[in-house]
Amino acid sequence: MGTEQTTSVEISEPLLQDENAVDKIRGVNADDQEIERIPEWKEQITIRGLVVSAILGTLFCIITHKLNLTVGIIPSLNVAAGLLGFFFVKSWTEVSAKLGFSVKPFTRQENTVIQTCVVACYGLAFSGGFGSYLLSMDEKTYKLIGEDYPGNRAEDVKNPGLLWMMGFIFVVSFLGLFSLVPLRKVMVLDYKLTYPSGTATAMLINSFHTSTGAELARNQVSCLGKYLSISFCWSCFKWFFSGVGDSCGFDNFPSLGLTLFKNTFYFDFSPTYVGCGLICPHLVNCSVLFGAIVSWGFLWPFISLKAGDWYPSGLGSNDFKGLYGYKVFIAISLILGDGLYNLIKIIAVTVKEVSTKRQSLPIIKEVTDGNTSKLLAEEKKRDEVFLRDGISNWYAASGYIGLAAISIAVMPMIFPALKWYLVLCSYLIAPALAFCNSYGTGLTDWSLASTYGKIGLFIIASLVGSNGGVIAGLAACGVMMSIVSTAADLMQDFKTGYLTMSSPKSMFVSQIVGTAMGCVIAPLTFWMYWTAFDVGTPDSPYKAPYAVIYREMAILGVEGFSELPKHCLALCCGFFVAALAVNLLRDVTPKKVSQFIPIPMAMAVPFYIGAYFAIDMFVGTVILFVWERINRKSSEDYAGAVASGLICGDGIWTIPSAILSIFRINPPICMYFGPSVST
Repeated sequence: MGTEQTTSVEISEPLLQDENAVDKIRGVNADDQEIERIPEWKEQITIRGLVVSAILGTLFCIITHKLNLTVGIIPSLNVAAGLLGFFFVKSWTEVSAKLGFSVKPFTRQENTVIQTCVVACYGLAFSGGFGSYLLSMDEKTYKLIGEDYPGNRAEDVKNPGLLWMMGFIFVVSFLGLFSLVPLRKVMVLDYKLTYPSGTATAMLINSFHTSTGAELARNQVSCLGKYLSISFCWSCFKWFFSGVGDSCGFDNFPSLGLTLFKNTFYFDFSPTYVGCGLICPHLVNCSVLFGAIVSWGFLWPFISLKAGDWYPSGLGSNDFKGLYGYKVFIAISLILGDGLYNLIKIIAVTVKEVSTKRQSLPIIKEVTDGNTSKLLAEEKKRDEVFLRDGISNWYAASGYIGLAAISIAVMPMIFPALKWYLVLCSYLIAPALAFCNSYGTGLTDWSLASTYGKIGLFIIASLVGSNGGVIAGLAACGVMMSIVSTAADLMQDFKTGYLTMSSPKSMFVSQIVGTAMGCVIAPLTFWMYWTAFDVGTPDSPYKAPYAVIYREMAILGVEGFSELPKHCLALCCGFFVAALAVNLLRDVTPKKVSQFIPIPMAMAVPFYIGAYFAIDMFVGTVILFVWERINRKSSEDYAGAVASGLICGDGIWTIPSAILSIFRINPPICMYFGPSVST
């Protein structure tokens, strides 16, 4: 779930579904845009913009790592990036002007470049595999699965290292940017793919740079700052009661009673997860809670009763031969079932659309009906700007070939089991998969980068076999995932740039700069977590749930299913088929019915992690639901700002918390809850 892209519903739904709102935004500002001078592409990239991008990229990398290492659910932070970019540069220009310095005006194009750079930077905190395939290689995950577990070899261990991780990210992260550049006109202008998140972000940025929009943006920033401060202070307050170990403090508060607490049903007062609940769609939050109820409410207690029959009794809580094995493999089956269904569906839709060359798409209709001359003139101007600063096909092809050659030479040095010819084969098929993912993202706003990565993992692991197949498969997963993820992000940014009249060349350069920043910032911020906290331990707050899952997938690719616990394979097959059936049911039923059918990918997350974060996210969605009923306009304007403030404040507290941990300064109080003892 967390590895897929999530739409920011509080912004995208009103803007994308209400055509009158879109007409208002476009029509009211049409005159302004006609007389507005479009800066040259070099003028759109500024020093102040790059400084702001680096600051926000660092903050969002910290937040992404925290989410990746705790629950694996990462909401879209694109809107927060655009909003905070606007706030920082506006503040910069106002302060500079008051000090008497001459400042360039802040344009929507510069705002778009900052947003693009920030998203490219923090995107590597996800696609870089710091909470998934890279961490799967470490010794801690190897020992967690079991040193005597079939296929889990000590030779297939590579512990995190700052230099080799930076080198790996550098050699795999740039290829996706060059893979689909020649198709930008086809994807954006010819097929008119909507890229809903990119469109929503563009509309938001356009609205900032009007008198009414700037006022709303200032109010949103004020709201974000208020809830950021509240979240930061609350996280600081919680720290004093968290004690030593993992059983103290508000994070272990039995708010629903001690019986439910034992089955992980409790509210842990996390601003981050409540903020995620405000950002994620209601259906996602309810699906997560439903998955928690099915697994921790019924399935795991039932299987626990079979101890001594289905699996040996007395095993440790993290032994894959016991209940822990059921948790991991059933979660994997749901993830793979959902991913496979959506992959087949999107490929089928892509083939159908490309073959028929249809202009109308199933998500949202473009407002280009030509009813007014202003809209026609505006669209013509957008097309001219988009086509003016072209990126030559020769440059894109030579860049891809050159970077691929470097990667083919370097990857076997980092991962000897991954031979050069396997890397070459990956790069030969990667552009086709990148096209499928980018086209699917444009249609559905759902990036399946992790699914393509898992396909590469299984194929390479099975080809290499027992002699290094685990490491080779995990590394190949990173190669494939990086390419298809960055290609989809770039195409979405081209759509945002098209709607804000930003030069494609400035968007491409800002993606490259943001990716270069991410290659340094993402490993450094991960290293802060790695050195300060006990990352990857099941009882730690930073349990890195996907590390175990990805390593188990690689072992399955090498060894097959022979060593699963009793009835585990049958249960996995059942849940795999159920995921396919539920997705099919969602597609064939009317929308008024399908909107209540849960999403299997979202259901899978609590199967392994626990139910506590599902409670937090459900609290967030209940708050948003009530807010929408009381004042929908207010919720549409400010829910994203409130959520971003809660997430950012808790994320910022991670920095002083890590510093305290590095210096071995422990919280002074352990707040612990237990049953009262009758005398």
